[in-house]
Amino acid sequence: MTNDDTRQHDDAAAAELKGVPEEMIETPADDTEISALKEQLETARQDVLYAKAETQNVRRRMEKEMADARAYAATGFARDILSVADNLARALESIPADLRDDDKLKNVIAGIEATGREIDKVFAGHGISRIAAMGLPLDPHQHQAMLEVPSADVEPGTVVQELQSGYMIKDRLLRPAMVAVAKKGD
Repeated sequence: MTNDDTRQHDDAAAAELKGVPEEMIETPADDTEISALKEQLETARQDVLYAKAETQNVRRRMEKEMADARAYAATGFARDILSVADNLARALESIPADLRDDDKLKNVIAGIEATGREIDKVFAGHGISRIAAMGLPLDPHQHQAMLEVPSADVEPGTVVQELQSGYMIKDRLLRPAMVAVAKKGD
């Protein structure tokens, strides 16, 4: 900058400050004050960035919790209704083959079977699915071994009998399948 430029700049700055009380006009501070102010400014910027990041993390966590709450809200009710489905299945299994052909019971049996299909349809609509167990290796994340059965026909650790069906709700375990597992035959 030339001297003329500096004078014009000073004149323009003075014109901007015309009418501003003298005590409000700051005088240039020394280097240590400027350095301290710059540090405070940088600290404030960092604090703002940390606060923004924390707010974003809280928002994401809340969104995930809300999505989980929506997806798994029916878990308690679903566990309770599983016993109804189990009892319905046991009722069907307990009907002897000769009574299934009886004209007096055909409508009752058809009604029980239709109710079972309707429960399966409702379960599927809410993301509840039955866990496969028979003939599969024991999976401790989905199966609960209740007893071991000696067997020479299948590999040890294979599920040979399902005592109670297991269920998943979406990707979470609702109830493990209670199973009998093969062990090495004697």
